[in-house]
Amino acid sequence: MTEETRQVLDVDVLFVGAGSASLAGALHLKRITSKAGLDISIAIIEKAREVGAHSLSGAIIDPRTLNELIPDHLEKGVPFEAEVAEEHMYYLSSKSKFRFPYLPKSMSHHGCYVASLGQFTRWLGKICEQEGIDIFCGFSGSELLYENEKVIGVRTGDRGIDKHGNHKSNFDQGVDIHAKTTVLGEGTRGSLTKTLINKFNLMQGKNPQVWAIGVKELWQMPKGSIKPGYVAHTMGFPLGHDIFGGAFIYGMKNDILDLGLVMGLDYKDPSIDPHHELQLLKTHPWVRSLLKNGKMIAYGAKSLPEGGYFSLPKLTVDGAMLIGDSAGFMNGQRLKGIHLAMKSGMEAAETILNALQKNDFSDSTLSDFQNRIDKSWIKTELYKVRNFHQAFDYGLLPALVNTGLGLLTGGRAWGVLNHLPSKNGHEHLTKLDSGSQSGGNGGNSKYDQLEFDGNYLFDKVTNVYHSATAHDEDQVPHLHVQDTDICIKRCTEEFGNPCKYFCPADVYEMTGEDNNRRLQINFSNCVHCKTCDIMDPYQIIEWVPPEGGDGPAWVNL
Repeated sequence: MTEETRQVLDVDVLFVGAGSASLAGALHLKRITSKAGLDISIAIIEKAREVGAHSLSGAIIDPRTLNELIPDHLEKGVPFEAEVAEEHMYYLSSKSKFRFPYLPKSMSHHGCYVASLGQFTRWLGKICEQEGIDIFCGFSGSELLYENEKVIGVRTGDRGIDKHGNHKSNFDQGVDIHAKTTVLGEGTRGSLTKTLINKFNLMQGKNPQVWAIGVKELWQMPKGSIKPGYVAHTMGFPLGHDIFGGAFIYGMKNDILDLGLVMGLDYKDPSIDPHHELQLLKTHPWVRSLLKNGKMIAYGAKSLPEGGYFSLPKLTVDGAMLIGDSAGFMNGQRLKGIHLAMKSGMEAAETILNALQKNDFSDSTLSDFQNRIDKSWIKTELYKVRNFHQAFDYGLLPALVNTGLGLLTGGRAWGVLNHLPSKNGHEHLTKLDSGSQSGGNGGNSKYDQLEFDGNYLFDKVTNVYHSATAHDEDQVPHLHVQDTDICIKRCTEEFGNPCKYFCPADVYEMTGEDNNRRLQINFSNCVHCKTCDIMDPYQIIEWVPPEGGDGPAWVNL
């Protein structure tokens, strides 16, 4: 099949990514258009082999949006693990823990539910299909389609192309899906979203997005040892006072314990390793006591947007909209974004209904989406924490003071923080001659104490095995490095190749010595967290979707 005869599928509205934002948006759109007497076609494409296979979060779900979208969700069997029943926040030193005596209401999880985001999106996806929404899994969006600078749809990726770019016997050409409105809900650092933002300069006048990475393990514990609904968050060890983030520990059904660490991708030391930080967390005596006699059963990693209200891009262009994590709808203080993502999808649906009724899908009509966001409780919630992350540039203690002031002032805090010059996360990295903390092993000396025994502490390859990640290795790698000479020479000298450390899946490896050094990309390990695309100091790594259906196969993460 040639480019001229490429199959075209016409739909009214296309959602890219079957995450909580797109599923909620598509479901709400189907209902309100039916109520308005419109019979429209809605399609969702998802790069994973099934809905939920690439969904990872803590997760604690605030049911506020779900109460609006599906008021009888409990009767419909929403797969929540448990309502939050016990909640703690601790400061950890290397050996001890200190409990915070008071949790502000805005940071409390009362009335929320511990959940598996993967199970939740599977459930929501089934409801969408029951109501006539087409979901096509295993189809990645390879490029946006334009007509006179207007987005008119998405081209899905070809399948069956070998690593040399040749067609294999199972070659299947992707299709062009044309839509009146294309809604990008790809999750964090989506490849199409990144392209759209750059093409139309949608971040002009905005603060750069501030990203974080979450690394997570599931542990199967002895029968009767875990209380579903138990919630603990920590700060301090192992990240210290200079790296934004902390740990989370959640109790699930069937004696499964969630253990994870979230850290800001705006740290300074290029030898910091998020995966190793999680392993270091497990050396704490209290954490070790929680995991005693347990067995690690699953692993994953995901980036998340924490820039807040001032880092939201312009949300619309002619023919397209941004929702959910693709746009940055997340409350960094509460470490919650699922309810905001879903609500953004619903507000997008209301905007699209108006566009359908007017038969006008230009930016002038779709831009009402921003007005709807600003009139909704999304802005109310995000604006109250608008200065939360900025203060962490000054360290933990000033940030805690700023947070306290923010709680008292409705988010103003020091006020001027949101007006300070800000920069992208990778621009915080300091060069080796500026005070590297590298140890004798070529990484950070604080990780020298880690002994990966394969039972309690795990190396990256072992953890990747527990992510059930699979890629056909006979395909063009989906991680594109524009200039490997920079990696081999300049980056080695200036930053010590931080890609070896920030990747939680051991994808990047420098092999050989001297003139024989080369960058080896173990792309089959990739868990699709996008950290490399975000944190590379030269911004020469580009993450694009692999062949549709490849990647992690998360179940309960």
